[in-house]
Order: sequence, then C-alpha cells, then structure tokens
Amino acid sequence: MNIDFLISRFELNEEKIAFIYQNEQFTFKWLLDNINRWKSIIKAEQIKKGTNVAIESTYAPYAIALLLALIQSNTIIIPFPPTLNTKRDEYFKIAEVECVIKIEESQDFQIKFVDRLSFNPLFEVLKKKDTSGLILFSSGSSGNSKAILHDLNKLLQKYKKPGKDLSTLAFMLYDHIGGIDTLFYSLSNASKLVLTNGRQPKDICQAVFENKIEVLPVTPTFLNLLLMSEAYKDFDLSSLKYITYGTEPMPEITLKRINEIFPDVRLLQKFGTTEVGTLRSKSKESTSTWVKIGGEGYETRIVDDLLQIKADSAMVGYLNAESPFTDDGWFITGDQVETDGEFYRILGRKSEIINVGGEKVYPAEVENIILEVENVVDCRVYGEQSLIMGNIVCADISLSDLSLEKSSMKTAIKDYCSKYLEPYKVPVKIKFTQKELHTERFKKKRANK
Repeated sequence: MNIDFLISRFELNEEKIAFIYQNEQFTFKWLLDNINRWKSIIKAEQIKKGTNVAIESTYAPYAIALLLALIQSNTIIIPFPPTLNTKRDEYFKIAEVECVIKIEESQDFQIKFVDRLSFNPLFEVLKKKDTSGLILFSSGSSGNSKAILHDLNKLLQKYKKPGKDLSTLAFMLYDHIGGIDTLFYSLSNASKLVLTNGRQPKDICQAVFENKIEVLPVTPTFLNLLLMSEAYKDFDLSSLKYITYGTEPMPEITLKRINEIFPDVRLLQKFGTTEVGTLRSKSKESTSTWVKIGGEGYETRIVDDLLQIKADSAMVGYLNAESPFTDDGWFITGDQVETDGEFYRILGRKSEIINVGGEKVYPAEVENIILEVENVVDCRVYGEQSLIMGNIVCADISLSDLSLEKSSMKTAIKDYCSKYLEPYKVPVKIKFTQKELHTERFKKKRANK
C-alpha cells in the first residue's frame, strides 16, 4: 500500500519528536530508519503480500514502526497488545493468523510462522486489490467480540488532509479504532504522541503534566474515574486545550463536573465505530451531549430512531458474523438517537435497552441520575428478566464510603430516582460492589456478568 503521504511528512520533520515512551524521545528520523529496518526484516523472512501478521507487543514506538512497514508490504495486520492475552487463541484462530511477530520491551523480537492458511473469502478481496488490511476486534462489553476486517487504503484516506499539530496522549491502544484514529491523525500532522503503559487516572494526569499534553482523548467512563480519584488535583494540567470523548454515551452529570474542573478546556464529543471508522464531529458546545457528525466520505440517516452510516471507509466485513449493512450499503449502528436539526444525541445501543412492561429504559439515563446521589462514585444499570414485567431495572453501585449503611443508601438512591424518573425506570434491585464496572478499554460493562 502507498503511504507516501505519511513518509513525506516524516521526511520534512525528521528532527521533530514523533513519540515519547518511557521518558525516551523518538524522532521522525528514528521512525523512518526503523520502518526501513523492519522492511528489510520482512523481506529477509519472506513474509509475503497478503500474509495475516499479528503484532504481539505493547503499544510502543517499535511496534508502530513495524505496523507501518507491514502496511507498506501489503500484509493484513492484527495489532495485539498484552491486554488481550486471555483471548489470544480465540482471536488468532478467527483472524487466521499465519505469522506472529512478538516484540519484547528490550526491542528483541521473534518471528514465528503458524501452520495455518487463511481461507476466509474476505481476505481475497484485499489480495485482489493488492492492498493492506487491518483486523480489529469489537470490545464485546455486551456480548461476543466480532472480528472486523478493514481495507487500509480506504481507512487512511481521510488522513491525507492535514489537520492541527497538537501534542496528544495515546489513551486508547492500537487495537481500537479510536486508538488507530489518534495514531494516524498525529502521524499525518507530524505531531508528538505520548505512549503510556499506565492508564489509571494518576498515570494519565502525570503524563499530561510531564509532557505538556494538549489533547486528551478518553472515554466517559475514564472521566468518571478521574472525578472519583481526584488525581487532577495533584498535577498542573494547564497545557490541556481539548478533552475528546466517545465510544459510549456521556452521563450529563459527568460532563457538567468535568466542565467545572476544566473551564478553559474545550470538550469535544467524538463518534465512530470499529466498522466504519471515526467520523468528523462537532459538539454543540462543551456542556452539551448533542453532536453533529459526518464529514467528507460519510453520510448519516435515521431509520426507526436508529443511526445508519454510509462511509467510504466502511469495513470489508465481519470475519465471524453476518453483514450489518443494508442492501443499499448503509451500516446499521444499533445506536438509538434523538435529533435536533443537524445534531444527534446518542441514547445508547438498542440491544442495551431494558423493556419494562413495554416501556423503554436506557441504562445511561438511569445511571446519570444515580451518579448525582451523594456518596455514589460509579454505577452500572442493566435488566433482569421478570415473569410479571418482562424485565426489571437493576443497578450495581460503587460507594465512596464502604462503611455507609447499605439499606439507608438503597432507600436514598430509590427516593432520589423517584424524583427525576418515571416509576418503571427506578431500579428494583440495587447491589453494592467493589468490582470494576468497566472493561479493559475503559467502557462501561453492559452484560450482567
């Protein structure tokens, strides 16, 4: 695949810092040299065009250099960070991995060919085009993960148009469509990207402070954890210009509190899916959950209150599931939305809606109210089957003070919900927990596990 537009920008900015990783700086000249180094290794090891290659590595500069070299070599790439280790065998089988390149922290590496051939007909689509591909897995927070195959030639087109040169923290990893978007936006603008292994609030705040980060792309769940931890109080975060968020609905109470803490930072809602990529977006304002999405190469429409997208960058298809596209090429996102002119408000996934006696309950709406209750720091709302109502609303809740009397807290939560929600939306069952209510990708867990 031709990524000459990126190579040209690297060559024009050789002395600029491309990455900071473990307090070490890596320039664009370093990146160019290591892309060429990897290309020589790929040639010497006879890794051919169309080979399904897994990169087994932390999200580090040398893994990015390998990723770019594999793109130029027209392979099909599966980024695989350590956070996915428990799913390694499953994912490698679905992706029909033929070659594994494992990179150690020392930058030593091993290349292992797997006695397996790729038979999925979707791979042939890319091989016939003589282009590179990318396989990403959905998070599976409310079900089984799906394997998404992208044509990288299509996915990377939008990065040919230059944007803003801003120092950015890579919060989402390179196995996530949001992480891919952050990576290639930074690379296409020859910007500094800070890679960090630690992703807890204190780690992120320290990285922002030490590296004068201007853009912090995170999830609503992470922002709520940041509020809970109060780690922002321990660091000077005045370098921040933008906080972007996406991947799940934003609780209005979380958005309000973040705006109060960072009054000089612009908050921007992003929208994208693993299946079609990340769309250009514009929030109505920093305090609003209404967003306008689209941009060149994207169209949107609403059918039965569900968002559909037609995109030039749409995936080739699922490797392990039926096609989610309509006959005329629109991707059915499954996101229930409200509209206000050109702006949308994402209410949540249709599959997550709790049906209580024929009435719809959106978990995010109930969570937003529960989070306003004093001493509540996190919550997760879901449905349980009921013989009478079909489903009932349930909530797992984390408290700031474990010594609080639980029955009194349950009463307080239900009373507060009753003031602001219809009776059928008020949780019937409340369980207090100390378990994390988010996935390794810092998204709210939706399945009742």
